[in-house]
Amino acid sequence: MSDYYQLLGVSRDAGADDIKKAYRKLALEYHPDRNQGSAESEARFKEVTEAYEVLRDPEKRALYDNYGEQGLKGGAGPGGFGGFDFSDAIEVFMRDFGGFGGLEDLFRGGGARTRGRGQPPRGQNVRVRIPVTLKEVLSGVTKRIRVQLLEECETCEGSGAAPGTEPETCSQCGGTGEERVVQRSAFGQFVSVAPCRQCRGEGQVIGEPCPTCRGDSRTRAEKELDVEIPAGVSSENFITLRGQGNVGPGGGPRGDIVVLLDVEEDSRLKRDGAHLLLELPVTYSVAALGGQVRVPTVEGEADLNVPAGTQSGSVLRMRALGLPELNGRGRGDLLVRIHVWTSQSVGGEERELLERLRELESPAPESLEDEGERGFWSRVKEAFSP
Repeated sequence: MSDYYQLLGVSRDAGADDIKKAYRKLALEYHPDRNQGSAESEARFKEVTEAYEVLRDPEKRALYDNYGEQGLKGGAGPGGFGGFDFSDAIEVFMRDFGGFGGLEDLFRGGGARTRGRGQPPRGQNVRVRIPVTLKEVLSGVTKRIRVQLLEECETCEGSGAAPGTEPETCSQCGGTGEERVVQRSAFGQFVSVAPCRQCRGEGQVIGEPCPTCRGDSRTRAEKELDVEIPAGVSSENFITLRGQGNVGPGGGPRGDIVVLLDVEEDSRLKRDGAHLLLELPVTYSVAALGGQVRVPTVEGEADLNVPAGTQSGSVLRMRALGLPELNGRGRGDLLVRIHVWTSQSVGGEERELLERLRELESPAPESLEDEGERGFWSRVKEAFSP
């Protein structure tokens, strides 16, 4: 038995905002899409989501605080009330954290829980991963995807029954798709409503299945769709194509297509939100005398003016050469950290000039303040913030 507060790393008197913040951090860390489908991460993701779903709800939290997990048994729905599984965890995460600025919210859960009594279930969501380059992040892009979807069977027109026959009303639930389940515990008797076990919540049973779809009412087909990817996205963002996923069984409404964005990393330009960070080596003569150097950008190259007397470790700011903000509020900067490069092989005339320079140059200071590397770019970003 796990302690929900310990799972989320919050105190027992934590507020709703602290609980939500702690859950979001852990959910992003353990989300299976960020861990190559790791079974261990999936289990951990389910655990922290179950804890969050209980603690975010005042009534469930009160039951848990008073009686522990046993107090949650016998009810219906996620959060420990009726058996919390991975699909429940995904629904909770998508519901609270799926969307991002300017686009529709993401992953509104599909399946039986979204339908009314006696209505066919909603189709499952389909997830697609799309690679995106930094250059495409800069301007936005439209990408065409090809997906395999479950479409309504043409032979039975979505009924699942062989031509000339019809599905029959379920004798177990009378067509409601639901049955009442009585559970007893130390705290009394609980009555919950669950999908009918005979018709699996559909309210109908098929006596003679369709020969094409074998009673499923759907067949698989390939479809091409265009996805509008706005400028400024990152790998943490998702896009939902509402109502374009799989058709539900028995003519149920379509689920969604959820597009996961995989933004590439650049070998030289490190991304920090809308800003780009670059480590740039320059020669001693450029640092001492100043000069113009070419630096890489998302769009190609740009000229950077290095002032005379630039010290190694100095950061130069190139305005509006970063990436756009997701909501179109502006564009970040390119922050260039200068490293004075020292040649490891000096000879001939170059050595003679350096020997002469050693005789003429001013002495170095005895010490420099040790800034340290930890949090360096964070301090730089703060210093250059408007």
